[in-house]
Amino acid sequence: MMTERRRVLTLLGGERPDRVPWFGDLDYWATALIGRGERPADFKASDAYVDWHRDLRCGFYLQGSFPFRTIVENCGVAEWREGRARRRRIETPRGTLTETWTWLAESFAEAPTEHLVKAPADLAAYRSLFENTRYEPDYAFALRRRRQVGEAGFLLCYLPKSPFMQMVALDAGIGAVAEIAADAPDELAETLATVRAAHDAAARIALDSPAEVLMIPENLSSEVVGPRFYERYMREYHETWCGEIAAAGKHSCIHLDGTLKGLLRQVASAGFTFIEAMTPAPVGDLEVERWAEWAGADSRAVFWGGLPGVYFTGHVPDEEFERHTKAVLEVMRSEPRYVLGVADQVPPDGLERRVRRVAELADEWGRYR
Repeated sequence: MMTERRRVLTLLGGERPDRVPWFGDLDYWATALIGRGERPADFKASDAYVDWHRDLRCGFYLQGSFPFRTIVENCGVAEWREGRARRRRIETPRGTLTETWTWLAESFAEAPTEHLVKAPADLAAYRSLFENTRYEPDYAFALRRRRQVGEAGFLLCYLPKSPFMQMVALDAGIGAVAEIAADAPDELAETLATVRAAHDAAARIALDSPAEVLMIPENLSSEVVGPRFYERYMREYHETWCGEIAAAGKHSCIHLDGTLKGLLRQVASAGFTFIEAMTPAPVGDLEVERWAEWAGADSRAVFWGGLPGVYFTGHVPDEEFERHTKAVLEVMRSEPRYVLGVADQVPPDGLERRVRRVAELADEWGRYR
């Protein structure tokens, strides 16, 4: 019997393993277990975290790591906490930026409640921040993780986000970015070019890391970023770095969850080895059996996902969990182009018995026709 590592590397190499591989993103679930005191604070960095995946018979790939240190020079940077809020002020040579991220205890996550970039007036200072940012290799955690993982999975590291998604997901929000794109398109283009120069330097460091797989962690969903924004602001970054990753003998991937119809064809044609965390109907907007059709005949990207996070909770009856998982496997065993995965994470109220059950179902129903 193959290990999950052998299965997925065989499939990503264009050959057929013994059955559909099964890999689960347990990172968010682990965060909640730590938050509730059910696991130690260092659990996710420990050998025990990977051993947990082995015990659950779930292939390991996340969390990954950024294999570089970010160093900001010529700027005054202050960080502090106020209750649940994590605040930062950056005084650049061309102005001051502030941001706030607030911890949401009920969901074991933090969210931006004040963005660095709030209006076009902030763009000069934002460019100055990236003009004064450099990166240094930091492979220590990746090397440690490679030792921990062994045959349980594979080592994944991150490139920076595309400059556009850096602003959308982290530093400005889609509302501000859309307004800036409409009101100050030339300055937005200048700003993205400045961020791109910095991110390319970090991406080159990631390319030389020990990682077997490199992810551009965009957290895309087509109700947030549609095809017009993708083609104008993101495709070239993706195509360039997918090409560089392939030339380095590594696999590339992107995180695309939520709704798929508006972006799947665009992303599938950018050159990624696989598209991760794909959410099927009824939670998403596209059935697993239609993924290949929507990706387009010219794409050979591997599709990774199929099991919405809510299906690992008590909100979905056991009978529906079983039916859905078998139906997804029925599609996935038709050709070696699919990896069974969570779309996108097992949530804080995940049930351990559901995660264990997936491997049993994959053994029984995941053999290729």
